[in-house]
Amino acid sequence: MSERISEAEWQVMEVLWTQHPLTAQDVAVRLQPTGWGLTTVKTLLSRLAAKGALTTTEDGRRYLYAPAVDRAAIAAGESRRLVDRLFGGRPAPLVAHLAERGELSSADIAELEALIRELKQ
Repeated sequence: MSERISEAEWQVMEVLWTQHPLTAQDVAVRLQPTGWGLTTVKTLLSRLAAKGALTTTEDGRRYLYAPAVDRAAIAAGESRRLVDRLFGGRPAPLVAHLAERGELSSADIAELEALIRELKQ
């Protein structure tokens, strides 16, 4: 899937990555805290299906929706676009940016150190 998904579409995908297949009504119930009605949820589901992010299966008079792509694949594309757009395609300036603003916890730093050690082997 090469098309970008919006923040609202991401929320719908999060529901479906957690549990699937679901009807539009099922998704709407899980997204109730957003204040979106069934019509909005159906619109988002249609957009995601058109982008190839969801599969649809007829179940009588309703449709069942399931992810056609996994979360990691979409996250990879989104993170690549972010790094390309804001940091010239280089991930190190992103990490430096987060560190300079104190947004990396001790646990984050330890995790990054472990990852770097692993990558060097």
